[in-house]
Amino acid sequence: MLQISKLISQGKGLAPVLVKRASTVELDWDVRQKSRFDATDSLGRTLGVFLPRGTLVRGGDVLVAEDGSMVRVIAAPQAVLRITACAAHGSPFDLTRAAYHLGNRHVPIELKPDHLKIEPDHVLADMLRAMHLTVQEVLEAFEPEGGAYSSAGHGHGHGHGHAPAAASAPQAAHVHGPDCNHGHGHHDHAPEAIKPVAIQIHPRKPHSH
Repeated sequence: MLQISKLISQGKGLAPVLVKRASTVELDWDVRQKSRFDATDSLGRTLGVFLPRGTLVRGGDVLVAEDGSMVRVIAAPQAVLRITACAAHGSPFDLTRAAYHLGNRHVPIELKPDHLKIEPDHVLADMLRAMHLTVQEVLEAFEPEGGAYSSAGHGHGHGHGHAPAAASAPQAAHVHGPDCNHGHGHHDHAPEAIKPVAIQIHPRKPHSH
């Protein structure tokens, strides 16, 4: 058995030619949501996969074996319910409502711009049809959302590094001028001396009648 304990999400950083030459392994969602499982690759080798707990394996991921060989993961087609809005009796907003109600039931959901996918469940199918949605059972790959706090997320390794806010420019030294209206209680300004003003008094002349 070939031991595997490393996963490269979507083969990030690997040369495309190396990924193309790698053997493949087809796995359905029931297996890919486990961190420990056995499988057989396209070369007939038995794989013993031991990944960190909580790891979700996605289609397009690359497993690295202990001997350095690589195995590309393919999401195997499986039975799923494909949910679309009914053009005759509903609107695209019905998909949003459906995602809300399914999320409340903690149902794994694959979100697409124009449809949803869930694993087969006749009770949920009846509920969705009652909401004027079209529900069809099809064979397709299933890649449900991993949740906001999932370590693997949805297979997208976006590192959203937010740049720190620019530091405010240092303020120029304040120069006190004649138009400065600041109250400077910390300065001991001596009051300006009052200049004496000379007052001259003239005697009044008597009026002649």
